[in-house]
Amino acid sequence: MISQEDIFQINSKKEFEKITLKVFRHQYDTNLVYQQFCNFLKKDKNNVKSITEIPFLPIQFFKSHNVLSSSETIQQTFTSSGTTRMQTSKHLVTDVSWYEMSYRLGFSEFYGNIEDYCVLALLPSYLERDGSSLIYMVEDLIQSSNHEDSGFYLNNYDELISKLIELDNLGQNVILIGVTYALLDLIEKQKFKLKNTIIMETGGMKGKRKEMIREELHTILREGFGVSKIHSEYGMTELLSQAYSLGDGVFECPPWMQILIRDTEDALTCVSEGKTGGINVIDLANINSCSFIATQDLGKKNPNHSFEVLGRFDHSDIRGCNLMVI
Repeated sequence: MISQEDIFQINSKKEFEKITLKVFRHQYDTNLVYQQFCNFLKKDKNNVKSITEIPFLPIQFFKSHNVLSSSETIQQTFTSSGTTRMQTSKHLVTDVSWYEMSYRLGFSEFYGNIEDYCVLALLPSYLERDGSSLIYMVEDLIQSSNHEDSGFYLNNYDELISKLIELDNLGQNVILIGVTYALLDLIEKQKFKLKNTIIMETGGMKGKRKEMIREELHTILREGFGVSKIHSEYGMTELLSQAYSLGDGVFECPPWMQILIRDTEDALTCVSEGKTGGINVIDLANINSCSFIATQDLGKKNPNHSFEVLGRFDHSDIRGCNLMVI
């Protein structure tokens, strides 16, 4: 049996590799979808001896299958955003305490005690639908901060502007977590000079604005908020852990999460540091679904194990994943 202590107290590379292989064997035995996928690739718990030999399940499976490594009752179903015509991803969570433990410890790893902050959230497109894992996390962070001014803002920009200026002038540490297009809307209404506020963008134009490259976006946000760095969160419906960037688009993972980069021509092969490829994620908090996910994001890994997200595969680039879809 693999416990939360096993996962969330990992403190070395050797320990991570040992637990990861243990999780792989567990999920091969208990997750029929993943087992069939591994068998298709002629991989099983007997011939996988290292992390780089583990098969990564294409993220599209969360749209078409119930990806489960547990027979327990579903406590929470997280769903991705999308139009009514789009098939959305669903992450079936049998024990939501794994998610809560992951994001609480992950936040603490990068930012310290949540009670040191006032947490403001500008996430309109997420608030307007059900099943968002981001809203679940941010709502808990707001409550855990125990600050009377922590809370969500929908379209009440004037109120948020007043609150940001007031709190910053008081010297209060603030984290403003916002979807990208809404942060841009905010600074078009008001330019700031914030000294005690962290701006964290969660990505996503949601069809509201044209997409921008990160350098351009962060320059506009830095100037609009009057801050030196823009922080970012890398997470998704299919994961129960998040990586964080404290600036410059360079992300780091908590100890129970790791990124590998796969070859865009051969999805079963990893490329070396500094080379661009598809982002594969090991998220050991996904103990009851699948911990080995091949995303549709492009990125590169740095020598210090940090990574950068460079974009997304278009349909012509995704051949490596399509070859693996059963």
